[in-house]
Amino acid sequence: MKIIYMGTPDFAVPALKALCEHGYHVPLVVTQPDKAKDRGKKIHITPVKEEAQKREITVLQPDKVKKNDDFLNRMKEENPDLIVVAAYGKILPKAILEIPRFGCINIHASLLPKYRGAAPIHRAIIDGEEKTGVTLMYMAEGMDTGDMIAKTETDILKKNVAQLHEELAQLGADLLIQELPAIFKGKNQRIKQDEKQATYAPMVFKSEGFLDFKKEPIVLERLIRGFNSWPGAHTIYKGNSVKIWEAEALEQSSVLPHGTIINVDKNGMDVAAGGKTLRITKLQFPGKRAMKIEDYIKGNKIEVHQILG
Repeated sequence: MKIIYMGTPDFAVPALKALCEHGYHVPLVVTQPDKAKDRGKKIHITPVKEEAQKREITVLQPDKVKKNDDFLNRMKEENPDLIVVAAYGKILPKAILEIPRFGCINIHASLLPKYRGAAPIHRAIIDGEEKTGVTLMYMAEGMDTGDMIAKTETDILKKNVAQLHEELAQLGADLLIQELPAIFKGKNQRIKQDEKQATYAPMVFKSEGFLDFKKEPIVLERLIRGFNSWPGAHTIYKGNSVKIWEAEALEQSSVLPHGTIINVDKNGMDVAAGGKTLRITKLQFPGKRAMKIEDYIKGNKIEVHQILG
């Protein structure tokens, strides 16, 4: 069986590895174009391209997939039995979806129909969901609207985005390998999504990570985990933008103005928030590396009674 694989970020790498290591024929990988990053504008190749090159797989990087006859014809020439997609980054047109005889399937990082869209992992954490997971699904023209094949789930607990991202990527790869034999035999499930249960997970923006200390500590703690490791939650301390990487919600009440630094010691920096207390345990000042509070205060001072934000 011939499989075309489409994916771009780190999340999509484990599934590509799994396909190759389980003996599936992947002659072509499609990924987003390389982009310039950082101040030096150095060109960075996508993680999926890097993995494909290690395995000497041909890579295509079209600027667009809609109304692109050259790309469409190249895909048709390959004549794949199946297209597997994981976080590719663009919606595929009907003309592409109709090419493979076993269809196009997608590895989506949520328990559909909840959290369709670009940032399901971030949003599940921020919203305080107890569980999330991966759904293997057939692709349709809508945004994550196709029939579901199978799901696997995990507890969110106190995991941040980076931790959950890595876990779900591997769960998705495992689920794909588990379900492929039934897909190729035509014996897999096709479960319609309940549109009444559908929710949307829009892309996250840096501005959303600004901490509003009027909110309860548990809400802020989820936001901090939901923005770790990108784009990072942040606040203002004495005119400087400070990233907040780790925190915990305390039940300790406070009548001080929102954002007031109540105490700083080796356990963390306690801040008044929503009538209670948020304990910040890891932060990053401009030009410095991220540090635990207990390490930062060994050579630096954080002033009690200063107001953040």
